[in-house]
Amino acid sequence: MAADLNDLQAFMAVARAGGFREGARATAGSASALSEAIRRLETQLGVRLFNRTTRSVALTEAGA
Repeated sequence: MAADLNDLQAFMAVARAGGFREGARATAGSASALSEAIRRLETQLGVRLFNRTTRSVALTEAGA
């Protein structure tokens, strides 16, 4: 199944901004909506795109 364009846009927003909260500000959306979109995309692709901690978000090798 092909990845949804909105999920890809969410990935780009988080990657460019360096975090979910910053990505949400850039897209005028919510951090939780971006997180859910990234989760769907990771499930569809079968790889983790970000390493997440409570304080940071970093691209994985697959996400870079």
